[in-house]
Amino acid sequence: MPPELPDFELIRPIGQGGFGQVWLATNRTTGHLRAVKLIALGSPGAANPAGREITSLTRLEENLRSVHPNLSTIHHVGKTDDYLFYVMDPADDIAGKAASTDVSYRPATLRSVLDSLSDRQLLAPGQCLDYARQLLAGLASLHQAGMVHRDVKPANCLFVGGVLKLADFGLLTDAGPQVSRLGTHGYMPPDGRMDTRADVYAAGLVIYEMLTGLPAESFPRLGEAARRVAEDAISHALNRLVLRACQPDPHERFSDSRQMLDELEKSLSQGTSAATGGADGMTLLSRLVRRPMVAVTSCLAAVAVIVAAVTLWPTDNATSPPQTPASVEASAAPAAPASVDVSFITEPFEATIYLDGIPVLAPSGDAYTTPCTVPNLPARAHRVTFKHESCEDFDAGEIDFAPTREISAVLRDQSP
Repeated sequence: MPPELPDFELIRPIGQGGFGQVWLATNRTTGHLRAVKLIALGSPGAANPAGREITSLTRLEENLRSVHPNLSTIHHVGKTDDYLFYVMDPADDIAGKAASTDVSYRPATLRSVLDSLSDRQLLAPGQCLDYARQLLAGLASLHQAGMVHRDVKPANCLFVGGVLKLADFGLLTDAGPQVSRLGTHGYMPPDGRMDTRADVYAAGLVIYEMLTGLPAESFPRLGEAARRVAEDAISHALNRLVLRACQPDPHERFSDSRQMLDELEKSLSQGTSAATGGADGMTLLSRLVRRPMVAVTSCLAAVAVIVAAVTLWPTDNATSPPQTPASVEASAAPAAPASVDVSFITEPFEATIYLDGIPVLAPSGDAYTTPCTVPNLPARAHRVTFKHESCEDFDAGEIDFAPTREISAVLRDQSP
């Protein structure tokens, strides 16, 4: 039997979190449909998630001066002898309808939307951009109020009236560089500092999942989205945003969600044709990343090869060394890591990757083929070659992997 709550009739559970359960409910007076989260009150001396939730909700109410359209609205907070509960708007139905008491009702979260996509299907670039803007706007309102969410993930992004709303404030706390292991594994940064830059890291992974259809642990592999990232300006801008947001070094990420959102808008305004070939496209792309780059055409006439790098810190005096047919970005990162993950993309796909004349092998013993991300490559200069059964070998020259995280090339068909 559902617990008894004042003023609300609980219908059935519709969600389960680490510390609480969400029920579909109706207000006994108004008849309005609501979502109610229940958290069991802990016994003295035991772990007390309800106490932490009360602290978080109190902090949210004190610091957030106005309701933001991209944050879930909390209408009421209350307690019974056994439970803390709070009342919210219910999410839309995953089928695109309003919430209802129908047994087929399933709440529309970003997680359920992504999971509902069929194999090889991706969200449209414009839809990814719209959701990314809404997520970052809601998160920015928390950061500007001096708070961090600490649990940004697709399951905590609800759709209410078609609008994305960041929800579940149970781990919300004051902004600061405190080390914490509270959060969801897979969306927490490797440094463990759960501050605004940690929220940026998690938001980057959420946008990555929207852009590629891949799980967060696959970052930075592009999979089926590789061609679209190379050709579509919106996808290209979102990918670059994700790459910086998810830097292992927190100081190389955006400082908060507002800076991340501002950078996205700046990138879109400057780089609407950045992912296209030709001199104009390459000029816009260099402006997009705010750093100089060398554009070299491939063996195919009038085709520019675009390479997106993870490190995006600008430097006034940095220059890129000349390269053979490839387009490579360099950066002046203050300290290069010992090993890095590098993405390789070719047109056509299924080209074997050679480093310093040796094919790169996966743990299974099979050679890596494009598009893919190869993990733990030594962060130094390597001679990169692509070999494809129907194309001429493509020598991309010496490329330093310390500043470069993604390499793309267009191969020339062997047929006369």
